[in-house]
Amino acid sequence: QVQLVESGGGLVQAGGSLRLSCAASGSIVSINAMGWYRQAPGKQREVVAMITKGGTTDYADSVKGRFTISRDNTKNTVYLQMNGLKPEDTAIYYCNARGILSKDYYYSGDSWGQGTQVTVSS
Repeated sequence: QVQLVESGGGLVQAGGSLRLSCAASGSIVSINAMGWYRQAPGKQREVVAMITKGGTTDYADSVKGRFTISRDNTKNTVYLQMNGLKPEDTAIYYCNARGILSKDYYYSGDSWGQGTQVTVSS
């Protein structure tokens, strides 16, 4: 069974930076895509950034130029460097993994971490 464990959330002032990490554990051979979603109070969960196994990235318009996603395939870990944080970035950030190939099975759906809180004060 695959588990995703996030770290790196916290409280930061507007204009500050945070770096989120998410490590996938289990008998993983490869993961097609990894990324980050977020959910603010009273709002739907939205995609923030995704990165494929080959390194192709995609970002929500609201974070382009401020956030950078990267991954280490050897560690099955994805990172989100968040610079120039704004109060509207406040949300619970969830790690996502899509298309997991393990030693025993292939799961094409989405797997999620437990979430990490990011709070940006004005």
